[in-house]
Amino acid sequence: MQTIMNKSDVTDNRKELRNHSTPAEAILWRMLKGKQIAGLKFRCQHSVGPYVLDFYCPQIKLAIELDGEVHNRQQDYDEQRSYFLNRVDDIEVLRFENRTVF
Repeated sequence: MQTIMNKSDVTDNRKELRNHSTPAEAILWRMLKGKQIAGLKFRCQHSVGPYVLDFYCPQIKLAIELDGEVHNRQQDYDEQRSYFLNRVDDIEVLRFENRTVF
């Protein structure tokens, strides 16, 4: 079952996240945008169902999520989210801590 991507009701949230990205997200986005990695197109702050992904490549169904300090307090939520993405849309989720980007 495929879920709806980039629903209009989360457009403002996606814009807000893009405009206020963390330093780690900004650095990684500079490396991902413009098909710089294996010619793959990544999207920044892309929504899938009720979730907004930090980065998403639809060609290979890959999500990249950067976790900050708050991640330790929301691991259950992140696991539930990753399960949904993988189970419903067959999206593989890679998680990295912000500090690994620097």
